[in-house]
Amino acid sequence: MSIGSNSPEDDQPSISDDNRPSIGRVLQQARVRAGLTVEEVSSSTRVRVPIVQAIEEDDFTRCGGDVYARGHIRTFARAVGIDPDPLVAQYDAAHGGRPAPTPAAPRFEAERIRPDPRRPNWTAAMVAAIVAVVGFVGFTLFNGNDDRGGSTSVAEGPTPGPSKKPAAKPTRIANPKPESSESAIAAVPQDKVTVKLTAIDDKSWISAKSFNGRLLFDGLLEKGQSKTFTDDDRIDLVLGNAGAIELFVNGKKVENEFKPGQVERLSYTKGDPEAG
Repeated sequence: MSIGSNSPEDDQPSISDDNRPSIGRVLQQARVRAGLTVEEVSSSTRVRVPIVQAIEEDDFTRCGGDVYARGHIRTFARAVGIDPDPLVAQYDAAHGGRPAPTPAAPRFEAERIRPDPRRPNWTAAMVAAIVAVVGFVGFTLFNGNDDRGGSTSVAEGPTPGPSKKPAAKPTRIANPKPESSESAIAAVPQDKVTVKLTAIDDKSWISAKSFNGRLLFDGLLEKGQSKTFTDDDRIDLVLGNAGAIELFVNGKKVENEFKPGQVERLSYTKGDPEAG
């Protein structure tokens, strides 16, 4: 006689998402793969270093609430080059789901755009007054000209018509001189180094510094955006997603074989572009 038994379903382990890496672990690994430090992520996202460190340890209490935590996760993920949506969904699942947005009240919008009927329209009154004055002056001048013209016609006969003046010759405008095909390169200062970055295929985090270490830009370059930097001696670059960047140095396109997600550190000086 058996005391009790378990069904085969009870013996099978349950499958859940608890085995997937935590949000902080995923962000930390992505940051390391991108070759970025905590300080560099903090500078590009404008999130303080202690909060970045707390997020990597899955401590979201320092974010100031769920709304700020979601925003920090999205900004962090974009800075290290990964999709933020799965991480935000994972955060929502662990914190009771995302709250439904509150719709705006249509009555408030209708009342906001409704004009006040009691307010006098001073602009229309001024325009009407000006039109009345101009009409009165024109009527007076017209009557005066008719009186003078009548007395002249009785004393001297009909007034001859006005003589026609020769039409003025139209002024011919010279067509502007077409620019040469190498105008883009010629316009680049020869005594400086000029670097232009354009996000072609995807967004990328970039950092640009001058020769003396001055930070020129540190942030995310969205798809379709461009940035141009100029220095007397040298420009140092860090590209978080080098495969998405089109690069012009001193007016000349740099042909590269960078792959999507590849992190590159480059330096350029005056003359023909050469990777440092």
